[in-house]
Amino acid sequence: MVEIYRNVVVAVDFSEKAKIAFERGVHIAKLTGASLHLVCVIDTHSFGSVEAYDLKYAKELKEKAAVHLDEYKAKAVEAGVENIRTIVEEGSPKVILTSLTESDLIIVGATGLNRAERFLLGSVSENVVRNAKCDVLVVR
Repeated sequence: MVEIYRNVVVAVDFSEKAKIAFERGVHIAKLTGASLHLVCVIDTHSFGSVEAYDLKYAKELKEKAAVHLDEYKAKAVEAGVENIRTIVEEGSPKVILTSLTESDLIIVGATGLNRAERFLLGSVSENVVRNAKCDVLVVR
């Protein structure tokens, strides 16, 4: 039986692999008529320890991410995807991506921007594959 996806989530950290994941998500959303959810998670765990600095820096990153996601959204609209939602969250990408209960497919890049965390703690994509309650597509 072929799965028809209704809610496709694409993890976007603006890395090269995330761009490929975005393109794949657009393609799948067009084929299935699914809603496309572009999700960027500002990883606040990687910030320094000064709280005031963290909050200001996180706000700036969220604003920049929202602008970039709007650019991705425009590309998806141009490609023919009708229902697109952009989401910018703060926290752990591993936790947030696997807690999106409405998704039936999560698309992530094989590697993102945070290579040090991958080395020390395991990659976001690996964690999503292990903990998601839906299908996961890891792109290279």
